[in-house]
Amino acid sequence: QLKLVNPSQYRFEHLVTQMKWRLQEGRGEAVYQIGVEDNGLLVGLSEEEMRASLKTLRRMAEKVGADITVLREREVDYDSDVPRKITEVLVRKVPDNQQFLDLRVAVLGNVDSGKSTLLGVLTQGELDNGRGRARLNLFRHLHEIQSGRTSSISFEILGFNSKGEVVNYSDSRTAEEICESSSKMITFIDLAGHHKYLKTTIFGLTSYCPDFAMLVVSANTGIAGTTREHLGLAMALKVPFFIVISKVDLCSKATVERTVKQLERILKQPGCNKLPLLVNSDDDAVTAAQQFAQSPNITPIFTLSSVSGENLDLLKVFLNILPPLTNSKEQEELMQQLTEFQVDEIYTVPEVGTVVGGTLSSGICREGENLVVGPTDDGKFLRLKVCSIQRNRSACRVLRAGQAATLALGSFDRSLLRKGMVMVSPEMNPTICSVFEAEIVLLFHATTFRKGFQVTVHVGNVRQTAIVEKIHGKDKLRTGEKAVVRFRFIKHPEYLKIGAKLLFREGVTKGIGHVTDLQAITTKENGLEESLGPRQLSF
Repeated sequence: QLKLVNPSQYRFEHLVTQMKWRLQEGRGEAVYQIGVEDNGLLVGLSEEEMRASLKTLRRMAEKVGADITVLREREVDYDSDVPRKITEVLVRKVPDNQQFLDLRVAVLGNVDSGKSTLLGVLTQGELDNGRGRARLNLFRHLHEIQSGRTSSISFEILGFNSKGEVVNYSDSRTAEEICESSSKMITFIDLAGHHKYLKTTIFGLTSYCPDFAMLVVSANTGIAGTTREHLGLAMALKVPFFIVISKVDLCSKATVERTVKQLERILKQPGCNKLPLLVNSDDDAVTAAQQFAQSPNITPIFTLSSVSGENLDLLKVFLNILPPLTNSKEQEELMQQLTEFQVDEIYTVPEVGTVVGGTLSSGICREGENLVVGPTDDGKFLRLKVCSIQRNRSACRVLRAGQAATLALGSFDRSLLRKGMVMVSPEMNPTICSVFEAEIVLLFHATTFRKGFQVTVHVGNVRQTAIVEKIHGKDKLRTGEKAVVRFRFIKHPEYLKIGAKLLFREGVTKGIGHVTDLQAITTKENGLEESLGPRQLSF
């Protein structure tokens, strides 16, 4: 917008309607540049005009119920005596049907690169002491505290209020308070860096469907260990990623520069084709967030320290402005489909009963809804009722497509559930299969890949060993070759969809691809399980 000085009533209404539309398109966020012509020419406004324009913008925002934050103000060199400025403003409004805007960021990187510590500092608001104090609150098991290594997937939340200020645990807030006072929530999925826990990391990336990935690289060790592998995983699953170089307080400038150069070299390689963008100032962070969302080929690189706090603010500015990837139209289309919830975690909670955690991939799920869960070992689907829903640790009545949550199932028998199951609406008639075909690319293999070979297959939240039954048109595969392969699950049938991304591994063997064909076992034959005792049919 060039300027918004005292618009007429008709123009004001028009601008408000335009703002509503922009907010809806950006799922609750829009950035206005004032003092810039529509063709992108930086004209700038005088002090007075700028004040009046911002006042109008505030009035517009009040009218639609949004908040505005000035991201940055800059003077432009324009041929005039009066100094002229341009301003960039973030307008944020939480959509009426949800509590906050929600982004999921997976955290990747080699063991000891400082992933958990960085998250501890971001979410606790307290710098690290250099010996790992900040990460203690993130660990879930005693052995993690003793070894300092993350072995499970933990979730941390970071909120931003409508003014763009960080809302975290620093003022001894509870998770519920953070949810209530935030207009944007970022859920960090802290994954394991150690090679031994690779299957957990892959599971976290495939089943929790993160919007973005943050690859943490330690400045003093550079690209080592599983860093390349995690980079490859993010690229194979097409998750846009940005890079954080941590521990810059430990080493000289030259070492940091060497690590940055090493990363830039890898990112520009033919396989990656990424454009690195080093973030050194607030301006860079704002630009990086906007460009990164528009073109996934840009990879922002941050250099920071969790101990001295250097450049931490730049990362916070970036995360605050980062827009969601899918637009509102795609989400609405997903919400109109039948309900489908992926089961990733299963817990037993005292006085609540069985609780499942996961992501709603399509449709809408409400409290009290009747769904069916399966497939069981013999391919059946069991009926159950959703008693209550919690999202980001606070109660929630309705769950919409793309959101992660935990559902309480009351007295449903936990032993009947396992990771990789789906909960769907009874009308869906889900297709399950033991045999499926996929077009794959073999990324790395020590010997030849042939019929009878066993691999662990990851498709979304499904994780199971499968046997290679047939390789179409070839006897064997070597590294880098493509083929359509028929797999058979060795234990039980699973719920798969055509077109789903697939990852498989066995020792050093790795491959990626997508499901092309299913040999469905129709659920009509095996029918819904009705022969359960009366205790479990209380719905």
